[in-house]
Amino acid sequence: MQFRLMFQRLFHEKLAFVSMIFLLLLVFLSVFASWIVPFDPNKQDLTKVMLPPDGTYWFGTDELGRDVFSRVLMGAQAAIQAGVVAILIPLFVGVPLGIISGYLGGIVDDIFMRIVDAILSFPAILLALGITGALGVSLWNAMIAIGIIFTPQFARLARGQTLQVRREPYVEAAKISGAGPLWIMMKHILPNILSPIIVQASFSFSLAILVEASLSFLGMGAQSPQVSWGGMLHQAYSMIFVNPYMMLFPGLAILISVLAGNFFGDGLRVAIDPKMKRT
Repeated sequence: MQFRLMFQRLFHEKLAFVSMIFLLLLVFLSVFASWIVPFDPNKQDLTKVMLPPDGTYWFGTDELGRDVFSRVLMGAQAAIQAGVVAILIPLFVGVPLGIISGYLGGIVDDIFMRIVDAILSFPAILLALGITGALGVSLWNAMIAIGIIFTPQFARLARGQTLQVRREPYVEAAKISGAGPLWIMMKHILPNILSPIIVQASFSFSLAILVEASLSFLGMGAQSPQVSWGGMLHQAYSMIFVNPYMMLFPGLAILISVLAGNFFGDGLRVAIDPKMKRT
């Protein structure tokens, strides 16, 4: 019933609902792109170099005669993979650490939070570059790096919410009844702090797409022949005045995906708590 009510509220947030549809479409494309693309995204045809958009090549072709539309569709795979992995790592690492830190307090809280503060003191993109360089240049290592830089944010959020929830009467009643700390954290604290974590995850998803594109643009993410929107921008930026379509369409894909993630997260926040106003 609560999920149904939340969905009804989300439906009334028109921009957020449209963004959700777009993100679902993006997920669909990432899964079935290999069967949907009209051309092999890596097939070169030097007789069809730098063609403008037309009825056959909807987004034109690049400097090697590859279909830009097919490459944009395949690039959705890297974007969605980065978003999913970048959320799963902090959800399964940062959230439990934040709950443990907030519930136990004391020296455990001090140690965890000092580690979180130390990680947050580094600029996110520089930290991601350092981690990717240490692990090795690949899309998977880039996704791991993105997940690591998001983990402190989830940990701090979970800790703050736990500090509020642990003072609630039902938590005190569970302690008096003899429930152990693990049981209380799993059954009483985690379910009651999920809403802000879900909202944070939706915002982080769109940010992960942007960070992955940035790493790939710098040559630290997806490597050829794997297609990435950031990698497409890297190949196209030197030819922006020769064939602007090469940069336009992957850039629009990044822009629309990031905006859709932010609008969806904003609408989801309002749907979960109607008292909150959209920024």
